Amino acid sequence: MNAMIHREESDSLGTIKVPADAYYGAQTQRALDHFTFSGTRFPSFFIANIALIKKHAATVNNALGLIDAKKAEAIYNAACMVMDGCFDDSFLLDVYQSGSGTNTNMNVNEVIATRANELLTGKRRTKSPVHPNDHVNLGQSSNDVFPTAIRITASMLIANRLLPGLQSLHEALDKKARAFSHIKKIGRTHLQDAVVMTLGDEFSGYARQAQMAVQRLEPVRQRLLALPLGGTAVGSGINAHKRFAPRVIAGISEETGTAFYEAENHFEAQACMDTEVETMGVLKAIAVSISKIANDIRWLASGPRCGIGEIQLPAIAPGSSIMPGKVNPIICESAIQCAAQVMGNDAAVAHGGVGGFFEINLMQPLIAHNLFSSIILLSGSASMLAEKCVAGIVANEAKCEENIRKSLSIITGLVPHIGYDRAAEIAKKAYASGIDIEEAAMREKVMPAGLLKKALYGES
Repeated sequence: MNAMIHREESDSLGTIKVPADAYYGAQTQRALDHFTFSGTRFPSFFIANIALIKKHAATVNNALGLIDAKKAEAIYNAACMVMDGCFDDSFLLDVYQSGSGTNTNMNVNEVIATRANELLTGKRRTKSPVHPNDHVNLGQSSNDVFPTAIRITASMLIANRLLPGLQSLHEALDKKARAFSHIKKIGRTHLQDAVVMTLGDEFSGYARQAQMAVQRLEPVRQRLLALPLGGTAVGSGINAHKRFAPRVIAGISEETGTAFYEAENHFEAQACMDTEVETMGVLKAIAVSISKIANDIRWLASGPRCGIGEIQLPAIAPGSSIMPGKVNPIICESAIQCAAQVMGNDAAVAHGGVGGFFEINLMQPLIAHNLFSSIILLSGSASMLAEKCVAGIVANEAKCEENIRKSLSIITGLVPHIGYDRAAEIAKKAYASGIDIEEAAMREKVMPAGLLKKALYGES
């Protein structure tokens, strides 16, 4: 077997060997020696958003007279290639790395610099003529770039994935609420029979939950649009041109179609991750909603003959390896598992938020990973629940009516006419005799049959 060919690259710690065909340099190689143990890496869309910052930084730095046009163009083109996924195999670092995300920021800087130098000289080298720190990272620090990329990514994931997913879930549930508005059924509290309602009423509650999830997201997404870029090391903006951040942010806003803006206070924006923690809290609330909706739906569909059985779910796949003909509510189960994971992620993000010490938070990669993962899980589960479950739900009207007839709680409708105590007595007699409430009330001759039906079932 031939030995791997290497080239030598250097950083402030000295010289180190890097694979000859690698687009990263010395700092990334040192990080690779330590941070590849979990196999959990940042998604390519996050790396792309770091490159998005570098791309616009190069353009602005050239316009400000800080780097020449050839270097700026090479950096711009290399950053575009990173954004297109051309070098995804160069981003191998674990999420669990430097708490500021410095390792990943430098990984991006080095890949862009190496490719820029290859474009300019035909040689794959990391530091000349384009330097990863002096040129690609000009006017920046990992301490403002990394949290900026987190906010760009989270806000865009919410806008492009989660909000559409939740809106589709709301629409699917609202459609069923209207379709089922005429179907009377028994309500349930404490897992026990309650009073009569409609299946549409029940689904309207779920639809409102999905609608409120959208409403909860909007305010926090607006706060994510405030970018820390321009604060550099500690928030003071050292080594950054005063016009650098506003111009870069304007370029990013124009390209993404999102109205990002410079954070009002860079010391706050870099020293803490409060907005990210808040966002995660909203995601947890949405996870709770999705879990409740999915759980209720699978219970309402339980059976098909020996459960509640008031609705029927679309058959997605055989449900058992041993019981022929069994079909399980697997879409609901998947959504519930996603929700549980998001709730767990919230604990990690909250703990990560406590990792702010003086001028920087030192658990940013952890926060980013769990935030992105949660948005993706909720986006997928909401869309899946809407399209593969809710859209195909069919009401079992006969079962709904049967359950009403069997319920003891419909006696509640007689309370205004005969009083609570007398109604309770009739309910006890019905239960003891194994007859329904209507028959028991008829035996007691509490009122004429027509009035009785209206009181019990709302019938005319």
